[in-house]
Amino acid sequence: MLTSVPASDVPGAGGTALRSVFDGFRWGLDRMLSVAYGVVYDYIYERFSPYGVLQGEVLELVEAARPHGVDRREVRVLDVGCGPGALTCALAEAGFTVTGLDAYGALVEVAKEKRRTKRLANLTFRQADLARGNTFRNDLFDQVVNIHSLYVHAAPDRLVSEAYRVLKPGGHAVFVNHTRRVGQWSTLREIWQLNGFAAALRAVLWVLPNAVFEAARSRTGPHYWDEAAFAAHLRESGFTILELRRTFLRGSSLLVWARKGGAA
Repeated sequence: MLTSVPASDVPGAGGTALRSVFDGFRWGLDRMLSVAYGVVYDYIYERFSPYGVLQGEVLELVEAARPHGVDRREVRVLDVGCGPGALTCALAEAGFTVTGLDAYGALVEVAKEKRRTKRLANLTFRQADLARGNTFRNDLFDQVVNIHSLYVHAAPDRLVSEAYRVLKPGGHAVFVNHTRRVGQWSTLREIWQLNGFAAALRAVLWVLPNAVFEAARSRTGPHYWDEAAFAAHLRESGFTILELRRTFLRGSSLLVWARKGGAA
């Protein structure tokens, strides 16, 4: 989440003690921001209607990909970049067997606490970056979902390829990625003009905290893909595009529903 500073750039960084203090401070600050993000995200998620609409879209597609007559508990879903686990829990509450994966340990701990509170036996969380490979064996999951993390990932194409690898043949994936930077004031002004003051006030719940955490995260991107670029990246990894549409905040994101391999 935080931008890394090479040890060589820190005065006297040749000393092991100083490096340890610096690394410990950076880890503590990163953890604090991650936990704060998890708490704020949960608050926003329940009150910001675009999140609710997007969650409904994802759940609908996950359900549509479930083979007829197969119990939801038999459908294994991987949520890549799950963050504090709001959508992951929703998938598990819908009855699917779900694994949430995120590279930030502090966010995973927040998600695990949420799972314990909700007592979801069909849900697990794990800390890892899928793009590094060897996180899971080949052909393990029936479905993969990835919401709003490609644009800030250091290697988005690698992440898409790994998602393809861990899917079973014929498995489905839902990817959602921002197409552009969501400007703070321009977004609020646009919503105010189209939907009124109350809608703009609710949008503040997402726009301002998102701007804070965008400023704090590591500088890896952003990778904003339009329709043609998004489809090309997924096809390059082997996916067949089933559906591609605008979604989220005034169409600021693209949702792609895809299948591993060719037509069924």
